[in-house]
Amino acid sequence: MRLQKFLADAGVASRRASEEIILAGRVSVNGKPVTALGTKVRLGEDKIAVDGQTLKARRKLYLALNKPAGYLCTRSDPEARRTIGELIPREWSNLYNVGRLDKESEGLLFLTNDGDFSLRLTHPRYGARKTYTVTVEGRVEPAILQRFVQGIEDAGEVLKAQSARLVSANNSRSVVELVLTGGKNREIRRLFTSVGLSILRLQRTQIGRIKLGELPAGKWRTLTETEIKSLLSQI
Repeated sequence: MRLQKFLADAGVASRRASEEIILAGRVSVNGKPVTALGTKVRLGEDKIAVDGQTLKARRKLYLALNKPAGYLCTRSDPEARRTIGELIPREWSNLYNVGRLDKESEGLLFLTNDGDFSLRLTHPRYGARKTYTVTVEGRVEPAILQRFVQGIEDAGEVLKAQSARLVSANNSRSVVELVLTGGKNREIRRLFTSVGLSILRLQRTQIGRIKLGELPAGKWRTLTETEIKSLLSQI
């Protein structure tokens, strides 16, 4: 097994972040520092340590969380703001979020210690479908939704929704359902800002076939084997 995959499976960090930890010289195998990303290790035989602390492969965990607005997608914050780490048991401190929702966004968020699972749901090349319900000020015209699907250039990037559907609209507010497969930073907020619309509420309601459903805000549940296989089979 590649060293960075072992670190991800052990809950140290995502695979990408684990690569940075290796390159920084913080990892040793059988007492010798290792900085080569292609290094392979033997499970049950090699002694692997990070910052001098020996690691063991952990049981893989997969959680679905209904993130409330006002919480950061991190385990701790130097400014003492509320974080998703406060919403799950302390003994699961090795779990990290799969992708992000910004502070004021809410809805379905996965947490895991499985680096492969995280990579396959977040890397753009896999095209994982994520569904959002967005409430905005004012009336959204069909032409705007068409522009979202065609793509809008912003800050040198093309922002694009796979599909856009108007759920309801009146002169004071509209509700739009968007499906995205990319992973650009604050993509939905940037889409609406680019056409002069202000977001009142942004909620992720579905990832792949897994729906937020009736999971209360701030609560979590474990994903079933069937759900995990369903997510990975779609990628």
